[in-house]
Amino acid sequence: MKAKILFVEDELSLQKSIAFILEKEGFSITTAVTGEEALEIAGRTLPDLLLLDLVLPGIDGFEVCKALKRDPRTSGIFIIMLTGKRMVADITRGLTQYADDYITKPFEPAILIARIKAVLRRKIKTVQPKEEPLEFGPLFIDLQGREVKLQGQDLILSRTEYDLLVFLAKRPNLVLSRAQILNHIRQDDYEITDRVVDYQVSSLRKKLRTTGNFIETVRGVGYKFKP
Repeated sequence: MKAKILFVEDELSLQKSIAFILEKEGFSITTAVTGEEALEIAGRTLPDLLLLDLVLPGIDGFEVCKALKRDPRTSGIFIIMLTGKRMVADITRGLTQYADDYITKPFEPAILIARIKAVLRRKIKTVQPKEEPLEFGPLFIDLQGREVKLQGQDLILSRTEYDLLVFLAKRPNLVLSRAQILNHIRQDDYEITDRVVDYQVSSLRKKLRTTGNFIETVRGVGYKFKP
C-alpha cells in the first residue's frame, strides 16, 4: 500500500511542486495550509507521516506537533519538519519537540525523498517475541504498547525520548557514550553534533520528574541508567 503523507505548507507554489514530486514517487499525498486544517485532516485520515512547515497561519508547527502527540490516535504519526529556520537552536528545539527529522529550505527533492523513506522504514517491524514491561519503582515502561507511566499517570514522551529511555533502561548501570545513544535513537544522517543527545536527555529528565535522576551523567563519556 502507498504510504500516506500529509504535507502542511502555506506557500502554495512549493506545496504543489513537492506534492507532485512525491506523488510521482508513489506516495499518497494530502495537503493542508494551516495548522488547524492539518490537525483536522490528520485526525480524520491518520497519515503515516506529516511533512510540516513550522511557520503557518494560525497555530504554528510546534503546536501542531504537541496536539498530535497528546491524542493517542495520532501520537504515532511520523513528523518531518520542513522549514527555513536554520539556527542550531531551532533544529534542536524541533527535534526535541516531537519531530523525527528536520530539513531546512532550500533542499534537493531527492534528499527529501530519501529522508522520508528512511523515516518510514522505522514503521516496518519484524515479528518479535513479546517483551515484558520494565518497572523501576514508580516508573513503568510498557514495551509492547510503547507507553510510560509514572506513579500510575501517563507520561507524554516524543518518539525520540521514548527510544532514549528504553535504550538506557534496558541496560541498567551500563555507561553508554553519546555516540552510541545517537546511533540508536537517530537512524538517519544529521549534520549536527552529539550535543543533541544532551538536549534529549535534559528534556526526558524533566518529564520523568522525580525519577529523572535515574539517568546519570558520566562526565566526558555519556550517560547511564541507575535506578
